[in-house]
Amino acid sequence: MAMKLVKKTAEYSIYKRADERYAVKGADKKPINGEEKVKLLLAEELIKVTLPAAPAEEEAAEEEAPAEEAAAEEVPPEEEAGEEE
Repeated sequence: MAMKLVKKTAEYSIYKRADERYAVKGADKKPINGEEKVKLLLAEELIKVTLPAAPAEEEAAEEEAPAEEAAAEEVPPEEEAGEEE
């Protein structure tokens, strides 16, 4: 599998793999992976990161809110019953 050198610096080298993905190797010739790899590729503008869709988070928050409101509505009648006794 041949990799094409995209950019080489003193700290790392970026290669484009045959499957169109990127490989990053440090100066010590060991692979760089995870968040560090993503940061380097973003800095070189080779990849773009998109945020997850917000509507899924909003729906989850809306589902939780009615349950909290219902629980809050149940509490006052219990308190009133305790005060009357």
